[in-house]
Amino acid sequence: MKTKETTFGVSQFISYLEGKGLAKSTQRGILFKLQMFFKWAKTEDIQITKPDILKYLEYLKNRKGYQNISRQNHLTALNHYFTYLYKVGETSTNPCFFLKIRGTEKRQMYKLYSCEELDTLFDAYYQLFVRNYDSSKFTKTARIQSQLCRERNAVILSILLNQGVITGEIERMKISDLDLTKAVLKITGGILGADRVLPIKATQMGLFINYLQNIRPQFMEYQTKETDKLFLSLPYSPDKKTDGGTLVRAFCILSKQLKTIDKQFLNFQQVRASLITFWLKTYGLRKAQYLAGHRCVSTTEKYQINNLDGLIDDINKLHPLL
Repeated sequence: MKTKETTFGVSQFISYLEGKGLAKSTQRGILFKLQMFFKWAKTEDIQITKPDILKYLEYLKNRKGYQNISRQNHLTALNHYFTYLYKVGETSTNPCFFLKIRGTEKRQMYKLYSCEELDTLFDAYYQLFVRNYDSSKFTKTARIQSQLCRERNAVILSILLNQGVITGEIERMKISDLDLTKAVLKITGGILGADRVLPIKATQMGLFINYLQNIRPQFMEYQTKETDKLFLSLPYSPDKKTDGGTLVRAFCILSKQLKTIDKQFLNFQQVRASLITFWLKTYGLRKAQYLAGHRCVSTTEKYQINNLDGLIDDINKLHPLL
């Protein structure tokens, strides 16, 4: 994508997408759709107007033969980009605001987990991939590193399943964000998400203490410099060191392992949706908004479609004979 490459660079926009927790494949799809748009527009000017967007959507329908759902996907990609430009102050408005293609609404069809099911999922992971994992086929060095990664991943998974954060927020965590005395975890929200302080469950305390005292110090032996990042990576080669690296590989491995435990597990957004739905039901809209780190309450309200119990109760109250 060449759009304003000399000013922003694609890397900043990709970092923005990563901060939203979007998968690499989704990021590539967005960049491809943006290339299509600016090739059609025959301009690299970021000052695109709403009529320009409408003409492009009409072009996709009449000239390309795209169905509504495909055109909505293109509109979503454009909305990501112009929202990014708006947030960094490079445009005064987002031309995609309030635009929506009719006939593309889809209900969430994936499984929503209860808190008890999330606890069971973690217990199964810990038993299979930490406590009873067979690493005898590895060399001594590889066996040590494998154990370190699995111990670290267990702590990361505990945060995903209990605090409902996104992967980008875990990447940004620092040691100082974890306060075991007050039993809280500070979350730095990034461009879209809001900062917040979340409680730590008693069942998590042992994991955190073991990680800070025994696991992370061993990760530091593989680092080229001091760092205050809470979660670190290991170098690809056992005889080399790293500057902290990224946790993308850890998230991919975790996801694959969880799919072997539960075939209904899709991704960590599914887990987050489950927790937000539970928070809405238990604490109400405003507290759920805070816990989820949503800047706009309307974002939290979208998860109310998953909370069917309240709707059923209302139906029974209004129509007791049904």
